[in-house]
Amino acid sequence: MKFPKEMRTNCPYCNKHTIHSVALYKRGKERATSWGARRQAGRKRGYGGQKFPELIRTAKTTKKATLRLKCKECNKEIMRDGIRLRKAEIEA
Repeated sequence: MKFPKEMRTNCPYCNKHTIHSVALYKRGKERATSWGARRQAGRKRGYGGQKFPELIRTAKTTKKATLRLKCKECNKEIMRDGIRLRKAEIEA
């Protein structure tokens, strides 16, 4: 699905409809030394298998694409809830 480069939508900070620039949200790289990663590594160590089964087959064939909308007036960003689709791209 193609999304426009700019869209006019409500800005909760300006409290009115303004033009927003549209970008796709991309998740940042996880830290290997974060507490959650260290805890999971500790649970997997040693004998006795995993605490949780490792996921082999995934049921979903698509991911949810989240939009990042940046207001042209106040430069604040809001996230628009993702919709499930195979491919999302921003129109040039």
